[in-house]
Amino acid sequence: MTILNLTQHNASLAQVAAGVVEPANKVLLQELLTFTELPDKDAVMRRANAITNLCVNFEGHTGKVMIGGAPFLMGPLTAALKAAGCEPVFAFSQRESVDQELEDGTVIKKSIFVHMGFVEA
Repeated sequence: MTILNLTQHNASLAQVAAGVVEPANKVLLQELLTFTELPDKDAVMRRANAITNLCVNFEGHTGKVMIGGAPFLMGPLTAALKAAGCEPVFAFSQRESVDQELEDGTVIKKSIFVHMGFVEA
């Protein structure tokens, strides 16, 4: 099963192993997902539709798509993708905390995110 990555981040190795692929025009997708000014409802809808068009018209993909990003975009994006016949999913990761003690006694705490699967949007 192929899942098109419609997030601004590259898929992890575990996600790639689960079938996630990157879109051909990742730079354009990242621009559409990045908001540098406070958007109004119309701007959010235009972005959701543009991302959906990028997915369906350019990529030719109407199957599963992994989404993520600004919370105010996810609802409209989910609706637009579903209307176009796509199946949006969110990645689910489990966070594991690892402590590394240094020679001077200080501790570095790292969070490791382990991909566990997908949740339907």
